[in-house]
Amino acid sequence: MINIQKYILPDLDIMDSTEAVSACVWQPDRTYLVLGQSNKAETSLDMVAVLADQITVMKRPSGGETVILTPNTIVIAVSFATETLKNPRAYFHTINESIMAVLAQHGVKNLLQKGISDIAIGEKKILGSSIYRKPKRVLYHAVLNMAEDISIIAKYIRHPAKEPDYRQGRSHAEFVTSLMAEGYEIHIEHLMAEIRERFAPENNGAMAVLLNG
Repeated sequence: MINIQKYILPDLDIMDSTEAVSACVWQPDRTYLVLGQSNKAETSLDMVAVLADQITVMKRPSGGETVILTPNTIVIAVSFATETLKNPRAYFHTINESIMAVLAQHGVKNLLQKGISDIAIGEKKILGSSIYRKPKRVLYHAVLNMAEDISIIAKYIRHPAKEPDYRQGRSHAEFVTSLMAEGYEIHIEHLMAEIRERFAPENNGAMAVLLNG
């Protein structure tokens, strides 16, 4: 039986931030599997592999499907105040555009927003995101695959029950990629610093306007 832990990772604190915009960008120290709010371990995970390798499993409060966090990924969380809750697509679009702008500065080409909340290179996903909404507060959660081997994802995570239309039933290996697999060797610390800068306090005013406009 898998012990599902409460979500206690580094971006937890910004869920209750009182800032107009607050961000946490971090690199996992080891492998974690994080279930979406409506996911169940027995249907989302390869239970035998997870138990054999003693992988920590948590459940986050946001929606979306199960994700894997490893030292070869970056977690991006953005929390912001809003008086009126909008269609989630608007929030995904605004924040993903900011992340894509940073990636483009590193020469990453053919970046596209796909499905409801993904960033892809062409037709292959490199970032998935989800949203958790509270009264007057929204939390955006994303995982960017820097260099994780897709076979690791396939080892632990089953094909999701729900998938974006552009996936078209493709397996993890056919659907997911990484920046490294696409030929982009970007220093992870530099990229994290640049993404943090996009959501830094001095830029919060402009970002808050975009998110609430």
